[in-house]
Amino acid sequence: MTEAAVCIRGMGFSRDERRIFETIDLDIRAGEITAVMGPSGTGKTTLMRLITGQIRPDCGTITVLGENLARLKRDALMRLRRRISMLFQNNALFTDMTVAENVAFPLHEVSRLDPALIEIMVPMKLQAVGLRGAADLMPAALSGGMARRAALARAIAMDPDLIIYDEPFTGQDPITLGVLTRLVRDLNSGLKMTSLVISHDIVAVSRIADSIVLLSGGKVVAHDSPEALMRSGDPLIAQFMRGTPDGPVPFHYPVAGAYAAALGNKTDGPL
Repeated sequence: MTEAAVCIRGMGFSRDERRIFETIDLDIRAGEITAVMGPSGTGKTTLMRLITGQIRPDCGTITVLGENLARLKRDALMRLRRRISMLFQNNALFTDMTVAENVAFPLHEVSRLDPALIEIMVPMKLQAVGLRGAADLMPAALSGGMARRAALARAIAMDPDLIIYDEPFTGQDPITLGVLTRLVRDLNSGLKMTSLVISHDIVAVSRIADSIVLLSGGKVVAHDSPEALMRSGDPLIAQFMRGTPDGPVPFHYPVAGAYAAALGNKTDGPL
């Protein structure tokens, strides 16, 4: 059985009075690409923040790369985070640095590598994403797809064991989308990483993911291959995977009181 890069057991989390997650058990298998999907507001970003130790669960355990987050003090948590990388949805490139300087930044700030070695490594990382020729460009001179690839080069600069992609395919044209999906697949295999992809793009995810975790109602409602989920007869899974407007997730937001009675709406809360 493949070892889990992320192991979650009995995890629950609330924000104020809202219960985000009930009791969740989840394994993210090492060396694979796992996509986290689900209707809006189901806690995908919250799960990402829990896995990186930005917030703590109310109960249960989260083990990342063999480390129980609850037992880690600040220094140990920071060391663990050096093994984890993030591709941000907005790329988060430094606008006053060139592409090469952006990629070099984590190497200068975190590693103890000789600057001469960093100068060798940066072109290699840019070559991996097809941007070696753009090393001296400023972020403002990049297209949307190029900026996403520059951010990806920076994300792999430290050779992470786990990389988290936050909506990597949003706003990309079909050609760039094809390039990005290939890069995610090839980099995961070539660098022997584990990839966690937060996305709404069923088509793109189905091309590359080994498995999909589907969240809804504070629970993991499915965790299987894209092919298996597409064949599922479960109404919620089928509605999400096929993008149908009618199903367990309603069109109308629930209303209460006399107005609800007049409409015949007896729903107590959102699904």
